[in-house]
Amino acid sequence: MRFADYFGRAFALVSAAQFPWLKTLKESSVAKTVDIPLSSIPEDVYKTSADWIGKRSSDALGSFMLWSLDSIFNDLANHQTAAKGSKKVAQQLSSKSQVAIFVVLAMALRRKPDVLISLLPIIKENPKYQGQDKLPVTIWVISQAMQGDLAVGLYAWVYLLLPILGSKSGCNPLSRDLILQLVERILSTPKARTILLNGAVRKGERVVPPSALELLLRITYPASSDRLKATEKFEAIYPILREVALAGSPGSKAMKQVAQQILNFAIKAAGEGISGLAQEASDIFIWCLSQNPECYKRWDMLYLDNLEASVVILGKLSDEWKEHSVKHRTLDTLRETLQSFKLKNEKALAKGDDGAHHSSLKDADKYCKLILRQLSRGRGCMKNMVFVSVALAVGAAVLSQNVQSWDYRKKLSEILNFP
Repeated sequence: MRFADYFGRAFALVSAAQFPWLKTLKESSVAKTVDIPLSSIPEDVYKTSADWIGKRSSDALGSFMLWSLDSIFNDLANHQTAAKGSKKVAQQLSSKSQVAIFVVLAMALRRKPDVLISLLPIIKENPKYQGQDKLPVTIWVISQAMQGDLAVGLYAWVYLLLPILGSKSGCNPLSRDLILQLVERILSTPKARTILLNGAVRKGERVVPPSALELLLRITYPASSDRLKATEKFEAIYPILREVALAGSPGSKAMKQVAQQILNFAIKAAGEGISGLAQEASDIFIWCLSQNPECYKRWDMLYLDNLEASVVILGKLSDEWKEHSVKHRTLDTLRETLQSFKLKNEKALAKGDDGAHHSSLKDADKYCKLILRQLSRGRGCMKNMVFVSVALAVGAAVLSQNVQSWDYRKKLSEILNFP
């Protein structure tokens, strides 16, 4: 607090009119507000301050960050009271100017961004930090943290702001635009993809967890009637966010768990009849199969109850077989699963049900047979390759022996002067 007092005295003469923070955050782009008000601080002062902040405990910094947010939101309440023309005397802030609070808070967030992660549950659950009127401040706070750690910035965006975009009540166009500007800035940072993929998991927590991937999937590929102008922006940022969501060591215990979690919503999304959503969800579903063989067992259990989705997935596997086949460590599990599907199809078709369900069963059975044929062809090619490899190896060994024998006879004849 004494540290904050220093900046409070330094900026004591700055009036609210000279630092209209609320108007600036609401009406300016994220790119313009990210350096406000730190652009007014000399570099040597900032460096000395950041070094000092780096030696403080996370608990002390966390308490200070919350105190700073409370001060800012109290000032926001005063602005709103004044705007309504209330005669009530607005509660006055301490002698520290608002610009000083913003300065010190920005320094703390940039120097120790990890502290923000511990505060996210409080910010998300406490009503005093909620509301679209407070959104510009929240976006500014995250933009400061991302300057210190890009992954923390994305984690906070996913945790606090993505749910707002995906909520049924939605948000106004201005708020939506600010939220999208922030994630665009995060993803456009130099080497952002590499940094985020390397930092996709922080202290056991995924930066983009499966629940967030589902939300991103549905926002990016909505029904045609729900499409917004912002959908194109989502389509632009979605590929990197998907990569971060699926990043990890293939076949590891953690990734197997992630694959099982994702599979459950991917199969539902694939069967909802929305073209873009179905194709993307089926692609993610196939990724799950390549990560965890247990996902095949789960698919076998869900198959008939999600027949339309299974048809889409099987069709994608069949049409893009060359691409998908090389991503699976073993194809034996897929073969066994398809054989199981064939039996289920035969039993269901034998009942003679008509309508769409019957048509879906026939389509699924067609794709099962096509993929099994591809699998058999692949196995035959593999056998031929093994046979040719063995034959070549034997031939090479015989040839080597003959060459060695010839060289030996040649050298012997030279020594004995034989023709």
